[in-house]
Amino acid sequence: MIQILHNPRCTKSRQGLALLEDEGQAFEVIKYLDDKLTKADLTSIITKLGMSPIELVRKNEAIWKSDYKGKNLDDAQIIEAMIEHPKLIERPIVINKNKAIIGRPTEAIKTIL
Repeated sequence: MIQILHNPRCTKSRQGLALLEDEGQAFEVIKYLDDKLTKADLTSIITKLGMSPIELVRKNEAIWKSDYKGKNLDDAQIIEAMIEHPKLIERPIVINKNKAIIGRPTEAIKTIL
């Protein structure tokens, strides 16, 4: 089943959810700010996205700027930062089987449906 990592307060995330509904897709909503991802979950998502952990970080978030920016962090430390502060995770992320995509722009989601 398709999954969407969703933040209800995010416009792009709401647009991604609406696109899935408009496409008539069955999907599961994961409110990752409420139910934190595990290291295994996040590592799996990063693999499905085909990107490095740093590419998934929202670098304009205040917590990134104050606690992590300019530090020499390895992938494991970046993943731990996103687990501890899920607000740092780019959104929305749509997962379909072994593929995932960040829904920015929203239409990009269609490429994995």
